[in-house]
Amino acid sequence: MTPTDTGGGGGALASALLAAFVGSGAVVLVGFFFPAFVGGALGGQTWLVLSLVFFGSGLGYLAALPYERTASADAARSADAARSLLRVRRGGLRPVLSEAIAAHDPVVLGLPVLVFTLYFGLQTVVPPATTAAVESLTGAVLRGFGVPLLGIVLLSVTYCAALLLGPWGDIKLGGEDVEPTYTYPTYFALVFTAGIAAGIVFWGPAEALFHYRQPPPYFDAAPQSEAAIGAALTYALFHWGVSAWSAYAVVGIPIAYFVFQRGAPLRVSSILTPFLGVDGLDSPWSRLVDTLAVFATIGGVATSIALVSQQFLAGVEYQWGVPPGEVGPVLFVGGMAAVYVLSSVSGLHRGIRRIAGLTVVLFGLFAVVLVAVGPREFVFERGASALGSYALHFVPMSLYAGADGGLGAGLVVGGSWVAEWTVWNWVWWFSWAPFAGMFLAALSRGRRLRTVVFTSVGATSAATGVWFLVFGGTSLSIQHAGRADVLAAIADRGGSEAVAGFPLLSALPLSELLLFLFLALILVFIVTSADTATLIASILASRRGVAPSSGSIVLWGGFQAAVALAVILLGGGETLQALAVLTGAPFAVLAVLAIVGLSLAFHREERGEGHTSIVRRALRRLPDIQTHHDLDPPDREQ
Repeated sequence: MTPTDTGGGGGALASALLAAFVGSGAVVLVGFFFPAFVGGALGGQTWLVLSLVFFGSGLGYLAALPYERTASADAARSADAARSLLRVRRGGLRPVLSEAIAAHDPVVLGLPVLVFTLYFGLQTVVPPATTAAVESLTGAVLRGFGVPLLGIVLLSVTYCAALLLGPWGDIKLGGEDVEPTYTYPTYFALVFTAGIAAGIVFWGPAEALFHYRQPPPYFDAAPQSEAAIGAALTYALFHWGVSAWSAYAVVGIPIAYFVFQRGAPLRVSSILTPFLGVDGLDSPWSRLVDTLAVFATIGGVATSIALVSQQFLAGVEYQWGVPPGEVGPVLFVGGMAAVYVLSSVSGLHRGIRRIAGLTVVLFGLFAVVLVAVGPREFVFERGASALGSYALHFVPMSLYAGADGGLGAGLVVGGSWVAEWTVWNWVWWFSWAPFAGMFLAALSRGRRLRTVVFTSVGATSAATGVWFLVFGGTSLSIQHAGRADVLAAIADRGGSEAVAGFPLLSALPLSELLLFLFLALILVFIVTSADTATLIASILASRRGVAPSSGSIVLWGGFQAAVALAVILLGGGETLQALAVLTGAPFAVLAVLAIVGLSLAFHREERGEGHTSIVRRALRRLPDIQTHHDLDPPDREQ
């Protein structure tokens, strides 16, 4: 990103946001932690507006706050900005907006807008017929593509393991003399927060409970039994572990390799470089891939915004008794759109990086407090057992597709646990792979492929695994011991998992603090993904060689919010699933093409470059170890 000045309008905006943050925060914090002092003075939608102003202005302040640049670092940062693949053209809003349409590729811009507009128009005019058509198409994709998708995900994990341990992991993106742009903690924070979004907060307290109520048929456990606890935690790890994160890596690493090693443009279509060549990336096939990437990015992130809006509004209603009504979703999505657009426009060095860092800090703080006040013995004991079960059963679970244990058996929509959970999860992760993979590629200049795999698959899945063991284990302990009936609370809300975290946290010590942190996590996680997705969509839709403008980012951020609102107000749960299926399935197929293309490139271009696997390095050290042993004194007792 191009650095921005430290003064001017940015400083004035930051001051205004800080004043709004302090003013609204004083009321919100008193009302949240000491509701008796406020009583019924504030009611209705006031609490919702105040809470959105408080959280939104705080995040907006981080995005708008100028950063100080020393004179010695200024030239280096300017040079880095010139090389940046994630630049934003700045200027006055009116001229930038007027140029935004002209700077877009008309196909990549027009087709996603047309498809979403047509879909939600039909959902408004003929909802029953549209819903029936969507369900039929979704069922066909899950039935026909379920088994191949299981194989693709296992292939992705295997390929990532080969890159991590094999000789090609030695390749340094950009060349041996290139240094990474960001420190490793910043690199991890950006990769993790962009790729996980608020799904980790949404499903953290709920998924294990659902598997406890209806155990995975693979383990053949009785519902709500002791055995169901282990099965529930194991499958929560499985759905959010290395299999899921590998979907991002097998798309992002080929993009990174062809961009930094072969000079391809930063586009998802760069995965076609081995087949079309760099000069052939203006072909209709490339534009089709980038168009699908924009569609997948908007569909995946917008539906996630819709999901977490339900969760945040459920939390406000739970805490203050404020029903969201029709205006609640509009306020939430509008407020979040303002924050993530500001963050995206402010740049990678400012809003995106800072909010990502804040997210990781809040994430760690919440987990530490939850461990401190929760059922630690239960969590540690059951968590260790689930980790062992996950490792032992990983390959069989990856291939399991039916109740009778046979591959391909029982994949029927509405009747198959695997289709409704595992296949749906894999398609959902692949719907995020274009923008998450492209962002991973842009951040990875100066990193070795082995480090990229370790971070984007190993470190991220470890973080999500700890989260689901702690949060999922806590929810199972509370439910199984009868301290709170979270499943009943979900049933009372019509089966909505959005409410799961609130009765659970209310049953623990320091519940007010946990609920406050939980609401904050919902917001920061979705902002850290939505700002990145908005930037990536703007880059993909811009003409090749043209950096996206601020107006382009506003355009795509607004469109993403409009899709989220349409999903909330018109679509329902079926639309969420349909959008995930319809956007994720094509990129699962493209991931296989990316793996084949990258392997061909390694075979043709990296042979004889002296790359060394981890295993060979370890073996080479064995003689040194033996030599040092021989130099030890023969008789230590003397």
